[in-house]
Amino acid sequence: MKRTIPIARPVLGNEEIEAVRSVLESGFLIQGKKVKMFEEEFARYVGVKNAVAVANGTTALDIALKALEIHQGDEVVTPAFSFVASANCILYQRAKLVFADIDKRTFNIDPSDVAEKITRKTKAVIPVHLFGQTADMDALREIVEDKKILLIEDASQAIGAEYKGYKAGGMSDIGCFSFYPTKNITTGEGGMITTSNDELAEKARLLRDHGQDAKYHHVVLGYNYRMTEMAAAIGLAQLGKIDKLNNKRIENAELLTKGIKNVSGLTPPYVNKEMKHVFNQYVVRVEETCSMKRNELAEYMNKRGIETAVHYPTPIYKQPLYKKLGFKIICPNAEEDSERVLSIPVHPLLTREDIAYILNTLNIIR
Repeated sequence: MKRTIPIARPVLGNEEIEAVRSVLESGFLIQGKKVKMFEEEFARYVGVKNAVAVANGTTALDIALKALEIHQGDEVVTPAFSFVASANCILYQRAKLVFADIDKRTFNIDPSDVAEKITRKTKAVIPVHLFGQTADMDALREIVEDKKILLIEDASQAIGAEYKGYKAGGMSDIGCFSFYPTKNITTGEGGMITTSNDELAEKARLLRDHGQDAKYHHVVLGYNYRMTEMAAAIGLAQLGKIDKLNNKRIENAELLTKGIKNVSGLTPPYVNKEMKHVFNQYVVRVEETCSMKRNELAEYMNKRGIETAVHYPTPIYKQPLYKKLGFKIICPNAEEDSERVLSIPVHPLLTREDIAYILNTLNIIR
């Protein structure tokens, strides 16, 4: 039987099954006690006063920008190298999207390029903590604080990541998380907004539930962005495992890095010593010196049962939608990394034998 090692796989067990069963038996399925419990536990974990559960990570970003009153004419800076939702949420507000380049080692937004993109119309900056490692938050805060520019963390891929001891999602005006199945914990679909600003939290709660502050009393234009009780029940069970799951990812990443350092033409992920990288993805760079091009290496590994992925194959501004909107900028580091990155499995269900097989497969590269 051919060995298959998936690129990602959620860790779900009896706790999650029983949690969902309990909700189904209760007959109360939408935004109730389980959602409130999940919010309280998540806020405690991140180290903020408030957490607001929503339907997914994209709605978390949308509500965050709406709660912060980002409007048409406001400029918002975000990295060119990320999943498209990080940029789309700005378009939802009809605001002006400004792309910044990345640090090609960490894949995160480059503060020096952010500083160059700031104008008098800049209302917010959205760093994305890509692949499980936070952006350089001190440098970004230094840029925005004197100008009273809002800072919004897209922490969708960084649940449990830390920057100088502070957790992702708790170092800005507002943070946003995703619980998609490939994330470090999952609720199937789901998202969370985190903030220590009570006013912002209240706005977010109104916006996610049709703008109502009481049953059938609608005070603002709202949306149906609620989380289900089933999703929250799964989330509570997953949150209880988050540190164990992240530690397993870190352990797997360390084993991979130790082996990949000996593979010619592959550069393992850069880890800043001041940060806790939780490896939502393990992303190598396939350099020019490698005997295989990136896509050839991906095909080679896939044929041997090791699933790979490219996160991400193009800067966002090169997507067809953004070309139609007239984006013609160039971010050199984003363009270079998009041609070189390759994600290989790192998820907690990998065995030592799986990792040995991955490394043995890579070790034939010369």
